[in-house]
Amino acid sequence: MRDPAATAALLDWYDAHARRMPWRVGPDARRQGVRPDPYRVWLSEVMLQQTTVAAVTAYFERFTALWPTVADLAAAPDEAVMGEWAGLGYYARARNLLKCARAVVADHGGRFPDTREALLTLPGIGPYTASAIAAIAFNRSATVVDGNVERVMARRYAVLTPLPEAKPELTALAEALTPEARPGDYAQAVMDLGATICTPRSPACGICPWQEGCAGRLQGIAADLPRKTPKKAKPIRLGTAWLARREDGAWLLETRPPSGLLGGMLGWPGTEWREEPEAGTPPVAADWREVPGEVRHTFTHFHLRLKLYRADVAMTAAPERGTFLPRERFRPSDLPTVMRKAFDLASDLAVEN
Repeated sequence: MRDPAATAALLDWYDAHARRMPWRVGPDARRQGVRPDPYRVWLSEVMLQQTTVAAVTAYFERFTALWPTVADLAAAPDEAVMGEWAGLGYYARARNLLKCARAVVADHGGRFPDTREALLTLPGIGPYTASAIAAIAFNRSATVVDGNVERVMARRYAVLTPLPEAKPELTALAEALTPEARPGDYAQAVMDLGATICTPRSPACGICPWQEGCAGRLQGIAADLPRKTPKKAKPIRLGTAWLARREDGAWLLETRPPSGLLGGMLGWPGTEWREEPEAGTPPVAADWREVPGEVRHTFTHFHLRLKLYRADVAMTAAPERGTFLPRERFRPSDLPTVMRKAFDLASDLAVEN
């Protein structure tokens, strides 16, 4: 189902309307021989997984300022990288980021492999990311399919099968349109089309470069596609966290286990997060006060309701869990979002009391 005319029309549109991003080499620069840096392409793609461009931009600029090359990132301390990642969410990505950087340095001489197949052997790189790096960084004819591309394909071909069942069909349609020439620009063009014109709500069909060949528009159903199988309601899990501050201003924190949710991140000692609450044991003997209200946070698969307790403790306090982090080393911004929410709520109690 090759359609050279459609591909050419999309690339012409991209040449005029490509979004400017700090990790992207635009069409003009490409024509002047500037090649994308595989490290920056990889880093941006990992950060962009399930995250918006607006949220990622500042993180990307900070990461590349601190660690300009993959070798720099590979040599960085785990806690520094996890701290800089805090707030971006999906923390397994940060752990895999370090594993991948170190594998590139140790096994590939600090250079990313240039084929999709070889990229797939690296830690944390799945089919989408491998295709994106191969196409954008190395100009390989690899098919890149994200949510934007799925939406564009579903509308262009009026695919009525709901997601996620429709994924193989949408991928095949996207693959048929992927050109041998300029595949990196084409991949970014389709994603830009979905992000700026073929948007989830109120698509701007009147200015779309593919309006003439769009079956969804012709049938009057574009805005209703892609169809999606209804999701199950997320369960609610409950937990408790204890926030203790020593009289010198140090806070009691612990590093969460390396695997699992928020793995490797700093956090407050607390109970497991379960659908049935558990009492738990405070990490240190103290006069604990319950913090009014609760922390509410939503993860991919569940909603969390977190009860907080707050205490001030003496210099001689000996915790059974965690370590006191000196005040000068404690940065709330190093905490994952849910833990920062807990700090903000408990800090309000400290001011009031």
